[in-house]
Amino acid sequence: MPIINRFAELHDEITGWRREIHSNPELLFDVEETASFVTEKLKEFGLDEVVTGIGRTGVVGIIKGNQTGSGKVIGLRADMDALPIHEETGVEYASKVDGKMHACGHDGHTAMLLGAAKYLSETRNFDGSVAVIFQPAEEGGGGGREMVDDGMMDRFDIQEVYGLHNWPGVPVGSFGTRPGALMAATDIFTIDIQASGGHAAKPHETIDPIVIASHIILALQSIASRNVDPIESVVVSVTTCNAGTAFNVIPDTASLNGTVRTLSESVRDLTEKRIQEVVEYTAKAHGATAVLDYKRNYPVVMNHEKETAFAVDIASGISGEDKVDTDANPTMGGEDFAFMLNARPGSFIFLGNGDTAPVHHPKYNFNDEIIPIGCSYWAKLVETAMPINR
Repeated sequence: MPIINRFAELHDEITGWRREIHSNPELLFDVEETASFVTEKLKEFGLDEVVTGIGRTGVVGIIKGNQTGSGKVIGLRADMDALPIHEETGVEYASKVDGKMHACGHDGHTAMLLGAAKYLSETRNFDGSVAVIFQPAEEGGGGGREMVDDGMMDRFDIQEVYGLHNWPGVPVGSFGTRPGALMAATDIFTIDIQASGGHAAKPHETIDPIVIASHIILALQSIASRNVDPIESVVVSVTTCNAGTAFNVIPDTASLNGTVRTLSESVRDLTEKRIQEVVEYTAKAHGATAVLDYKRNYPVVMNHEKETAFAVDIASGISGEDKVDTDANPTMGGEDFAFMLNARPGSFIFLGNGDTAPVHHPKYNFNDEIIPIGCSYWAKLVETAMPINR
């Protein structure tokens, strides 16, 4: 089960699609041009059904196999949105929109799934149907949740769902995944401290919110070191601290923002509880008040065991068993494909992008060498999961 020859023939064409998308990045749900590009291609390929506006700006295409007696429907998902980053790659097809960039490879994900859709619509060598899912707003907007909440799974009778993400630093042709937790839940919090300011020369007449904020920041670090089992994983990061306007004035208020990353619901619950306690009682100990606004964002990407074993078999058939890490280290980055995995069994897998800049970096660029590999993975997954009865 090596690379499918058809994708070697289509490589330049798919690369052209990828670079066209790369040049015209769009953010969050505002992916109208990208969604139109995808829709046009899917209709050109002759899909049986192309539906737009799922989850606001998502696109779903349906490809029926030469046989459909199995009644099986498998969903394959790619993300379409870019990031608010100024590109520094210097490539000829660089972003035409200042301050927006495909710095996570969603352009490549979309192009590879388009390539797979073209091939599958040409061959239809499977018994069942494929739903190719093109999702908006992965980068913080929760587009995956929106598509699920819009009834996508039931509307198209999707029974299993699979996702793929490129991964810099991993050799081209190599895959990595694992059953269970693969990527972290990504919660966010804001802490607003109300104290009593005054002249900086008379601190004894004030209740200093900056001192309180400093104590809270340090105390939050004890959650990982003293509250959570060392075998478990948790990240609590305060990423912004805002207070004051002048060197000689102690302000009335301070605010903090940050993120929490966990790989289990029990640690997630514990961490939220401890943050609430730290914030409330640290402020109270200093004679002030503080309010925590804690928002649960993306859940843990939890791969299902059976479907992950199947994904490993497909990846091994393409690249060889020695190039598939079946116990990849979980990452504390997040992915809203988690919402789809909570709705249906499936699996998420990483595909090596080679020695490139990391994702979310202004010099990152998707490696076009991996296009035939990713396309072959999608095609073989479908044909193997839904074989034709001969």
